[in-house]
Amino acid sequence: MTETLERLTHALLAVAKKAGAEAADAMAVDGRSTSIDIRAGALEQAERSEAVEIGLRVLIGGRQACVSASDISDATVAALAERAVAMAREAPDDPTAGLADPSQIARGWDLPSLELADPAEEPGAAALEADARAAEAGAMAQRGITQVQASAGYSARRVHLAASNGFSGHYARTSRSVSAVAFTGEGTAMERDYAGEGRVFQADLPGATAIGTLAAERALARAGAVRPKTGHFPVLFDERIAASLVGHLLSAVNGTSIARGASWLGDALGAQVLPKGMSIIEDPLRPRISGSRPFDAEGLPTRKRMIVQDGILMGWTLDLATGRKLGMPSTANAARGTSSPPSPATSNIDLTPGPLTREVLIAEMRTGLLVTSLIGSTINPTTGDYSRGAAGFWVENGEVQFPVNECTIAGNLRDMLRSMIAANDARAHLSTRVPSLLVEGLTIAGA
Repeated sequence: MTETLERLTHALLAVAKKAGAEAADAMAVDGRSTSIDIRAGALEQAERSEAVEIGLRVLIGGRQACVSASDISDATVAALAERAVAMAREAPDDPTAGLADPSQIARGWDLPSLELADPAEEPGAAALEADARAAEAGAMAQRGITQVQASAGYSARRVHLAASNGFSGHYARTSRSVSAVAFTGEGTAMERDYAGEGRVFQADLPGATAIGTLAAERALARAGAVRPKTGHFPVLFDERIAASLVGHLLSAVNGTSIARGASWLGDALGAQVLPKGMSIIEDPLRPRISGSRPFDAEGLPTRKRMIVQDGILMGWTLDLATGRKLGMPSTANAARGTSSPPSPATSNIDLTPGPLTREVLIAEMRTGLLVTSLIGSTINPTTGDYSRGAAGFWVENGEVQFPVNECTIAGNLRDMLRSMIAANDARAHLSTRVPSLLVEGLTIAGA
């Protein structure tokens, strides 16, 4: 299939040039996936999808257009190019649009070392159903659980990218996952929680029964939740949701937001944005990690880089277009689908862990809120004002006392990020590795 994808991309480039494109890049993607859902002991849904998609971007001067299709016949490929060129001639001029210079493109990479695709045989639907049922059984075995939804899935995807500047490259990736959502109580007293795991290699996936058991234990711990008191308290973001705080920072330093002048960190390059000693590192070359890739969506070689070093913001996240708008080189962070042009996006992220466990941070916070679930989001992109619905556990005298829900936490991201204290509980297999984070002085609106 890899040869077929390569042939498709080069055929798209050839017909685009014949149709009048000055430059072009093309993607071909072959994907297949299977998912099984179990609910109340019965098979609720079984889905299987297989598809090949093609996408073409053409450029005429600073004008560009993107088209895509799921039909890969020669007639469709030719028609796609004609349509793209016609669209580009009517598109607005953007002097920053364009392919990479041939001197910038990746020309060699060690794909086997990244281990992005599991060579093991694809699991059948029966194997996935067995995993989903095992997760359900693990949850239902816990007394007090009233209902469980369990799922198992597998996906495999191959991508080939080629461009008229000489770039041509491919990679494949696989994913295997099991998850469960457990419910306890009834009516307005119903509470739920979840657990889930996903891995690139099937052999690395934890047992399905343990995943279901963990979902049940989390749900049962939430039984009898009440609204917490209102006031200013420290908030500990559990490792499961702490990555959202770093995500807000990453969104604010994305080149698209910076170029539009719509970022609360637009003036922060070279300034302190995290506590001293805390860094954010992007490494798209970690083996067996879902976010890894040898090159970006514009054919530039990916590399490890510091986004924040020792608390200081070191740079923006850029593709070629946003880099040109800001007078900076691309950071090789372009991402795209078959139907859209590239835009900047990060891959594997690491936040510097602290020396303390989550339990020690709970003890040190004395009185406050341990957040395990976030609901909704109101983030002002220009001021960094933060407000989110939350649920979790109330802490008194350094110990978890009771579950809470239906509350709101609010603050300003500039202040929140600069006051963070990190635990040491980040999970090593995740693409984004962020430990639990303690933030001082947030406003909690509860009872």
